[in-house]
Amino acid sequence: MKITVIGAGPGGYEAAIMAAKLGADVKIVEKNEVGGTCLNIGCIPTKALLASSDVLTTSLEAEKFGVFNDNTYADLKQIIERKDKVVSGLVKGIKFLFESNCVNLVRGIGKLIDSKTVEVKRGDGSVEKLVSDKILLATGSIPICPEMFHYDGKRVITSTEALALKTPPKSMIVIGGGVIGCELGQFFNRMGTKITIVEMADQILSSEDEDVAKQLVRQFKREKIKILTANGVSDVNIQDSNVVVTLKNGEILEAEMILLSIGRCSYSKGLNLEEVGIKIDPQGHIEVDGNLETSVKGIYAVGDLINTPFLAHVASKEGIIAAENMMGKAKTGLHKAIPRCVYTDPQVAAVGLTEKEAQKRGIPYKTGSFDFRALGKAQIIGKIQGQVKIIVDEKDVVIGASIVGPEATDLLAELTMAVHFGLTAEVLGDVIHPHPTLSEAIMEALHDVHGKSINKVSLRL
Repeated sequence: MKITVIGAGPGGYEAAIMAAKLGADVKIVEKNEVGGTCLNIGCIPTKALLASSDVLTTSLEAEKFGVFNDNTYADLKQIIERKDKVVSGLVKGIKFLFESNCVNLVRGIGKLIDSKTVEVKRGDGSVEKLVSDKILLATGSIPICPEMFHYDGKRVITSTEALALKTPPKSMIVIGGGVIGCELGQFFNRMGTKITIVEMADQILSSEDEDVAKQLVRQFKREKIKILTANGVSDVNIQDSNVVVTLKNGEILEAEMILLSIGRCSYSKGLNLEEVGIKIDPQGHIEVDGNLETSVKGIYAVGDLINTPFLAHVASKEGIIAAENMMGKAKTGLHKAIPRCVYTDPQVAAVGLTEKEAQKRGIPYKTGSFDFRALGKAQIIGKIQGQVKIIVDEKDVVIGASIVGPEATDLLAELTMAVHFGLTAEVLGDVIHPHPTLSEAIMEALHDVHGKSINKVSLRL
């Protein structure tokens, strides 16, 4: 079986390796660096920057732990250099995986000719045609940059340019209070930049419940990050040394830079989709069936190209499923329990339904919650803000959960399994959790669903 993959991001490279492990002769086409957006200009570099800001914050608060350091400061240039080193090491790791699994990396821009052929245009202008039995499309997405913002990569930037800045700007207006806006907004604030976040929705992190967003807002206000919600932008004026933004309510904001973080769109430019006959939905996503096969037999698509959450771990899972299906299996997409993670301080992590979604669907539900403040481990490490919240249906099955607090993104795995396997709060709550750990907050929240949390403070009349 010969397989050609276009795009070496999380969906593409994991699909290529899986297909090779299953015995396929695999070629993967990539015009930029392997690892895609996630590794090079997305998840990994962003979290590397945030790790540095976490160290800075811990150092500045060291006296609370009886540790003294009179010379704490941040050097953004060195932080960026460390980020680049982390990224470079992981890129080399993927290339090594390609070599060890006999995946042939083809450099260039790939486009479809027909259901069996991919044409690759190399940097030197030469063209190569790759003929295979199956083709996988995994070209990812790009930032949305409406014309009204006059994106130039200098005064008006996206996360791509933000991750390469060597000196922090004095001030920055972040357009969009989603994951990218909140993460980079808090990072640059801690580097000394005056941050204003503008969000059209009624709250930042608009896809999460209000109580989840409130926890993050509380921390942002402590750090003097200005948040303007339920407001949009009506005009942007680029000047020599700053940018002037007029909001729809008439308020005028000025800053050194604008960071656009209003979302991403599928990147299918140049793939030749319509000419080959691949159907695209009104939002620009490639239509696929349950096996991730497009309307053209033998051509599959995964990740940000299709109408599933634009998340690296979703693309990775879809890539593996697509590879197995191309090799003769019949696995369907598993999208019931998709983790959602925000690496701010405090971290935010959620899975399954929110309360808002349960209410909208008319699902009877109950909740249980537990504050980190009441947890021994949280007191020990000095991270007491946040809570765990569990949502169960009328049969006590966990249908959703959220965690705001220390290491929330790592803690979420247990609750993701609960939603995935349809476990009840009672069953999962019976599991012994080690003490003292942050995971005890999950156990207590599960017990609280039935009013049985031992350590939750409740007022009785």
